[in-house]
Amino acid sequence: MSDVVVMRPNVELTQIYLHRDPIDFRKAHRGLVAIIELELEHNPFDGHLYAFTNRQKNKIKCIFWEENGFVLYYKSLSEEKFKWPKRTDEIVTLTGQQMNWLLDGYDVMNMKPHRKLLYESSY
Repeated sequence: MSDVVVMRPNVELTQIYLHRDPIDFRKAHRGLVAIIELELEHNPFDGHLYAFTNRQKNKIKCIFWEENGFVLYYKSLSEEKFKWPKRTDEIVTLTGQQMNWLLDGYDVMNMKPHRKLLYESSY
């Protein structure tokens, strides 16, 4: 098993917005863009990354505009939950490095990771 990271948000990103309330994960890019525009009152075409989670907090969807289309990133945890901020009136902003730590399973407030799972295929 390799530790090579293939697709991740750029660590040099300076503004990543977390949508605190869980969303219906059947939403595709159009539904996420509507949340960005209507709830956050942001322009989804500015190139910022937006992250969403489901009610169980075991999945993350990230979306951003890249010159000629939206990029959608999806991660589903096998056993644990993402450490998501509590519901408040403030928008939570992370850096690219903090977002990658969150995807790695860290509680970005306490810097405590998920345990690493090692599975093998039966094939």
